[in-house]
Amino acid sequence: QVQLVESGGGLVQPGESLRLSCVFSGTFFGLYIMGWYRQAPGNQRELVADIRPDGRTNYADSVKGRFTVSRDSAKNTVSLQMNSLKPEDTAVYYCNAKRVAWNVWGQGTQVTVSS
Repeated sequence: QVQLVESGGGLVQPGESLRLSCVFSGTFFGLYIMGWYRQAPGNQRELVADIRPDGRTNYADSVKGRFTVSRDSAKNTVSLQMNSLKPEDTAVYYCNAKRVAWNVWGQGTQVTVSS
């Protein structure tokens, strides 16, 4: 059974950085597409970035050039480095693991960007 635990959220000012981490507990981490999604109040959950087992990445247009997703197979973790944060990045950020019929979510971590 796969479990995901996120950490690293918090309150920052516009222009600052945060790094989110997600620990994957279970087997076959290397076979999963790992992603970060976010959901702001009143909005649908949206993809922020994901990374495939072969290292290919995909980003939402709104975060390209500012966010970087990475994975560490030795530690079974996926990270999201967020730079130049904007107020519109404020949301709950969720880690996701996807493979064939499996689609697992973490509990979420709050990111608030405000002056």
